[in-house]
Order: sequence, then structure tokens, then C-alpha cells
Amino acid sequence: MSKQKGLLYDSTMCVGCGECYNACKKQNKLKDTNSDFLKDHLSADTYTVVEQHGDLYARKMCMHCTKPTCASVCPVGAFEKSKEGAVIYDAEKCIGCRYCMQACPHQIPRYEWSSTNPRVRKCIMCHDRVAKGLPSACSEACPTGATKFGDMDELIAEARQRLKDSPDTYYQHIYGLEEAGGGNVLVLASVPFEKLGYTPNLPKEALPELTGRVMEKIPTIVAAGGVFLGSMHWLTKRKNQIAREKRDEQLKRNEH
Repeated sequence: MSKQKGLLYDSTMCVGCGECYNACKKQNKLKDTNSDFLKDHLSADTYTVVEQHGDLYARKMCMHCTKPTCASVCPVGAFEKSKEGAVIYDAEKCIGCRYCMQACPHQIPRYEWSSTNPRVRKCIMCHDRVAKGLPSACSEACPTGATKFGDMDELIAEARQRLKDSPDTYYQHIYGLEEAGGGNVLVLASVPFEKLGYTPNLPKEALPELTGRVMEKIPTIVAAGGVFLGSMHWLTKRKNQIAREKRDEQLKRNEH
């Protein structure tokens, strides 16, 4: 049985060169979206971004959750966790409900708003390459080793060792190891992760499991009302955010 693969991104080693961004575009045959990659944002044609925060850089992409919420809310099974570790997507199954976009704790999936046959788009960790024994395109292109591809158990061990060996260099936390149940993308940084734009205060438990246990313990009527109200709050908040993203993409297209 093959070991699960993943990515370790060390922002202290990132120089903001954009080679990961360019390699992802090339590998996935994505359109050019911004002449300055540091000002780009996740979209249907951009699966990973490099953000600048002062003199620090931070990559954003799908975190490839161990128990992905996008897969749990999808009514047609368009998302699944592959044996290699990536969360992959089947456009042929997708009905465009966009529940995945609203449920993702890391706010990653994007939608092809302008397409006549729209799909949800996100990083799939170069699933075809990985299945052939190759590394992800982004890790292969990284000139400094800031993005490293490998077996998850080895990446976890290496991340922990880096924190231990260089306590003055690193903020003592591995982002992605426990957030929302953990996943196959790990991040190291020199500052608290919210300062780099990563979603803070996520529960350690996978969201599908958390929801299921709450439902089991609460009487049906109360649960229905509570979950409904909580879901409406979350969905409304995400709906407004998605609407803003749609407007931003339209404005961006108009500029070009």
C-alpha cells in the first residue's frame, strides 16, 4: 500500500520568487490572471498564490484535509480523498451547488462564474503526477526548498525537527497538522499564522466528525433548529464572501 504524500511549506525559506505559482499555471494549463503574481488571488484560473506580508511571504492553496468537509457536504460525491493524499474533484459528477465553497474551513474552492459549463476549481496536488511517482510541480520548481514534497510521516517528522532545532526561527506550531482535523499540507512560519493570512482558531477535530457528534447528542428538534440557525449564519457569511469574490473577478476581467 502506498504511503500518503503531502507538502511542507516553510515560509522562512520562501523568497517570493513565484516559481511555484508559474509551475502550477503551466501544469494545470491555467490562464494568466495578473501581471504581478504577488497581487493575484485564488480563482478558477489560479490554484495557488504567494502573498506578501511585509518582508514575509505565504503560499495559499488547498490544504487537502484528512477528512475533507467539501467531500462530506457534496451531495453527489464530486470530491474524494485519494489514496495518495490529495482531495480530488470529478467535474462530471458536479451539479454546481457550491456547497463545497461554503463549507471549506480554509475558504479555498473557487467557481468558474463566467463559464457556460462552470466547474469548481482548486489545487489537486498534481494528482496525475503523484500517481506516477512524480513530485508536485510546485515543489519541483521551488529553487530554495521552501515547498517540499514527500511522504507525510517524513514531512511531519521534519517539521517537528525544524521547530526543535531552531526555536528562535520558528513560531512553535505546525499549521495544517491539526487544524480542522489536519491535512496533507503543512506550513511553518516565523510569526503567528494569522499574521500571514491563514485562517485562525479552527477546531482540531475534522468538521464532518464534529457535526456528526453534535447531532447525536442533541434532541432532534433542538438540533434541527440549532443546526439550521448556525448553518444559516455560516452560509450567509460565506455567500456574501463568494459574491464579493465574484465581483472582484469580474472587475479584474474588465481591467484586462
